[in-house]
Amino acid sequence: MSVRRLAEDAVQPQSFAFSDQNERWAVTLIARYPEGRQQSAVIPLLMRAQEQDGWVTKAAIEYVADRLSMPMIRVLEVATFYTQFQLKPVGTRAHVQVCGTTPCMLRGAEDLKAACRKHIHPEPFHLNETGTLSWEEVECLGACVNAPMVMIFKDTYEDLTPERLGEIIAAFDAGEGESVRKGPQVDRHLSVPIGGLTTLTAFNDEDGREEARSRDQASTSTSGGETSTPPSQAGRVETSAPETDPTIQSPGKASAADSRSAKEESTSVDPSDGAGHAGAGKTGGTTQGPTGQNERDKAEFGSASGSTDGKPRSDGPMKDKGAAAEDSVVRDEQRVPGESPVKVTSSSDLSNRESSASGQLEGERKNTSDTVGTPASEAGASGSENRSVPSADETKR
Repeated sequence: MSVRRLAEDAVQPQSFAFSDQNERWAVTLIARYPEGRQQSAVIPLLMRAQEQDGWVTKAAIEYVADRLSMPMIRVLEVATFYTQFQLKPVGTRAHVQVCGTTPCMLRGAEDLKAACRKHIHPEPFHLNETGTLSWEEVECLGACVNAPMVMIFKDTYEDLTPERLGEIIAAFDAGEGESVRKGPQVDRHLSVPIGGLTTLTAFNDEDGREEARSRDQASTSTSGGETSTPPSQAGRVETSAPETDPTIQSPGKASAADSRSAKEESTSVDPSDGAGHAGAGKTGGTTQGPTGQNERDKAEFGSASGSTDGKPRSDGPMKDKGAAAEDSVVRDEQRVPGESPVKVTSSSDLSNRESSASGQLEGERKNTSDTVGTPASEAGASGSENRSVPSADETKR
């Protein structure tokens, strides 16, 4: 963004004041803001000052600052930031703003700038010899469809050619700017296509309905006294969802009971259907485990299942597995440093240990390790390698 500075003191007026009409407008505008928020009116006040004098003078900036109890530097910051404020004198009858953004550039904006150089001044922001005209290049002005275009004060002139812009400039220079047609300068209404509309030409609703009826009648025309075959529905997806149920035309034409019943029919499943088949899909695909005593015995003992005296058997494989797991537990306190782990040979030794020392085990187990059990015959032959299980008194010592 280029540096924007105030005009030279030689062209600055000594004072500024709103006209009577603008003063009444300013009082009404400032009263709209809450107490303590009147400074929010700085932009509209500066814009009204520019409309009154044609540009924002230093005196106008000081006047607005005093009116709103603002430091002058704050008002100056606003005036120099927004390019809509003219900080130097402009033409008294017309200040032409030529759009130079891409759509207008592609449609001949350079030729329009050449016309301004020819009819106004070779450089922008300079007045013509009589001081009535000036021009500048600006960014997009919002009439891209009708490019290229210019803006003079608050009005836009679109679909321009260099020749047509020269005629407009001459009319404003002669003081006849109000007679110039605003908007498109060709045979176009607002932003519709040149030459008129090609679609949506019927603006009357009744005419539109009549055209629709005519098309419907033509599509259902008869041939040889027989009505033409309607389109096939074979490609329509069949679904029982309530939203697509053909009997429910719309939420306003069907009751809630109809919608609920259609949904239930599409989602209800008989729980007993296929329940006897494992993995059928409606029972979760799993088989129920044994729940009765006989079933548990069969699962544990296999063909040797059964009970004695009304009590379940206790000599099945499960007990043997539990005893073997208990026999494989070895305490670290039973080991001598440097020796191999102690191997418990039988369950009788475990029972002796449990009964000794008032039924308590010897020592508190800190770490455990599993070893492979050794037969009793091997244990007797290798007595020098394996120590006997210490008694409770020895453990305490």
